[in-house]
Amino acid sequence: MIADSDAAVVLLGAVLYLCGALASLRMAVSLLGPDRAVVRPRLASALAGNARDLVAGLRHLAAPERREAAWALAGMALMRFCYGALLVMVLMLCRYALTSDTDEGLALLGLALGFSGAGFFAAAVITPWAAGRLGPGRWMAVCAASAAVLEPALGLPFATVPMLAAAFLLGLTTQGSKIATDTIVQSSVEDSYRGRIFSVYDVLFNAAFVGAAGVAALMLPPDGRSAPLVATVAAVYLAVAVVMARFARQ
Repeated sequence: MIADSDAAVVLLGAVLYLCGALASLRMAVSLLGPDRAVVRPRLASALAGNARDLVAGLRHLAAPERREAAWALAGMALMRFCYGALLVMVLMLCRYALTSDTDEGLALLGLALGFSGAGFFAAAVITPWAAGRLGPGRWMAVCAASAAVLEPALGLPFATVPMLAAAFLLGLTTQGSKIATDTIVQSSVEDSYRGRIFSVYDVLFNAAFVGAAGVAALMLPPDGRSAPLVATVAAVYLAVAVVMARFARQ
């Protein structure tokens, strides 16, 4: 039964990849570049050019009038770090603390990810309204403050139902903050720097997630129950909330 399910997942993934490939055939060959006039054929030159572009993006963010965008990016990276660390903790809890075997653990992990995905969807629905009323910076502060309060309340019992509720909440607050950050960056940076700023954004976003996995691996016990990790994450959320609330007032 499990083998049949695995085969169905692999087959579905292959079909989706095939659909993507077929859709790409409708695109013009030159639509996505590269621009032959600015192509740098050597790897060293390309890497140096990318580094210069990233540095230029960071300098653009350092201007006083774009300080909110810089702090929003930093805050989003920290919230991504928190989400990644808690995701690793949930994985350990599902496998070793809340279930008795691997199959049950994988099923519970899938359910937790489903609740988190529902939170992502809820954020896409709620954030335009909330950010419109509060402003994106203040909405990001609300998301971080909510996570700072509810994450330890739901996480410290290390029980299934509170964990699922926390997964939904963290999906909502993480995605809500990301949408708010996108809005702040889009409205704050100049058009000619936007691509470079979002490249910096991607680096921070992914580095925070990978770093979170490393930190969680060092802090988590074998069964995944770690009150210090929960408290650390709550403190990070609180710091983001305070900083973003400060800039929202300004």
